[in-house]
Amino acid sequence: MMNGTGSMMGGMGIFPVVFWILILVGVYFIIKSVSANKTNNDETPLDIINKRYAKGEIDSETYQRMKNELNGNKP
Repeated sequence: MMNGTGSMMGGMGIFPVVFWILILVGVYFIIKSVSANKTNNDETPLDIINKRYAKGEIDSETYQRMKNELNGNKP
C-alpha cells in the first residue's frame, strides 16, 4: 500500500540494507579477531616473560627463576 510519501510500507526498504551492513561489519570483526589470534600464537613462553619483564610486570628475581625453569635449569 502506498502512503502519503509515495513509498511502500513506510520506508521498509531501508531495513534490508541495514541488515546487510551489520552482517558485513560482523564478518569483518570476526576475520580481524581470528587473524589477531594467529599472530599472538607465534610467541614462545620466553618471549612472553621477556615482554612481562620489560613492562615491569615481574621483578628480576621472578624473571630469572621463570627463565631458568623454561630452559630446564632447576635451582
